Amino acid sequence: MTGKRRTSLRSTFLPRSFRFTRSVRATALSAGAVAACASLAVGCGVVPGTTGGSGDDSIVVMTWAPEGTSATNKPGMPAFARAYARWINASGGLKGRKLKVLTCNEHNDTVSAAKCARRAVKEDAVAVVGSYSQHSDAFFPYLEGAGIPYIGGYGVTNAEFTSPLSYPVNGGQPTLLAGLGKELAATCGPVSLVRPDTIAGDALPTMLNAGLTAGGHDKAKDQRAPEDSTEYSAQSETALEHATDGKSARNEKGCVVPALGDRTSTFMDSFRRARTDYTDVNTATVLGSVDQTVIDAAGGSSGPYEGSYVTGWYPVASDPAWNPMKKVISEEAFSDTRIDAGDTGVQTTWIAYNVFRQAVESLGDGEVTSASVRGALDDGLKITTGGLTPTLRWQFTDRLASIGFPRLVNADVTLQTVQKGRLVAAKKGFTDVTKTLEKADVA
Repeated sequence: MTGKRRTSLRSTFLPRSFRFTRSVRATALSAGAVAACASLAVGCGVVPGTTGGSGDDSIVVMTWAPEGTSATNKPGMPAFARAYARWINASGGLKGRKLKVLTCNEHNDTVSAAKCARRAVKEDAVAVVGSYSQHSDAFFPYLEGAGIPYIGGYGVTNAEFTSPLSYPVNGGQPTLLAGLGKELAATCGPVSLVRPDTIAGDALPTMLNAGLTAGGHDKAKDQRAPEDSTEYSAQSETALEHATDGKSARNEKGCVVPALGDRTSTFMDSFRRARTDYTDVNTATVLGSVDQTVIDAAGGSSGPYEGSYVTGWYPVASDPAWNPMKKVISEEAFSDTRIDAGDTGVQTTWIAYNVFRQAVESLGDGEVTSASVRGALDDGLKITTGGLTPTLRWQFTDRLASIGFPRLVNADVTLQTVQKGRLVAAKKGFTDVTKTLEKADVA
């Protein structure tokens, strides 16, 4: 793999305005970086019963995610983090010490993302665990300056797969779209992608097209849409028109792929109405944009998702491998409606906290600090997740390091489908899309 290819892929996945040099990141850190979260009204919280004064012996971590915004919201992630802390502390904590989880509302904007990171620095958090943010340019400079590892982010930005302090547990949107494109290449006619008109959204067409072209299919029509719109009638019409504009050599139906996060259900409301004049169209999407709740709300077996393919990072929610997580929910958060065992954000947070727990336990009698946690993970510690992912191990010699993604260590995806209104496994096991990603910069 040549240096030219590496530069091309990174440039494709991440717009120039979104890339930061080390010097810029270092400059961004200043005395103001340790301002208190409370004084900035970020909306942060602490797990009841796990707080302590400055002299307590708790292990401090933080989990952040956007809540109450007009776009993507992930309230289940910090809510589950708090439940996990209650559960682990009820069992004696980590290495005999309480786990103190700070939470922060990232508000889906750069200002709040930076404030959350500054609080993590001020509170001496040893890690940020199981979090979601599209604004890595706002928070990573503070984490990198303080040496705080970012474990199990949602995988929505390039920096999560390039920063040496990032330890992603899944392959993010790149793997989901590449895996979906690979599947649709064999089953779809013309493909329309409807995605957010955002920096993070700019990366999606490249990854979907990598899968499509690997299967000998034409590239998808790239259609931008506002991520906070209340209706998508115009986008639905355009997508349907393209998806029905001719057939493939095998005469397959055209496919519409909405990848709008929380706004996918809003899009499908408009799509359902516009679709009455179009019969030869299927839909496909990725987990994070649709789950069982969304499928039910859209009409179940009579809705537009019936027969759709959906790619995910993990096994279906009914898989027994999720039973330990469900036990935590049942014991510590049974009545918390924000926490859904089928939510990929909650699932990612569960896996991320298990990574953190194994890293801490591997230290033995050693001190638990941000540096020691990083050291454990960087020294080749193998993390097992009970079959929810392949064995995780972060190093800079993996195959995807050669194409600009040194921290992307899990390129496996699962293929699911909607049958009789239920999201079920379409294939057993995982599909590795590493080879597809290696070709993601091919024109």
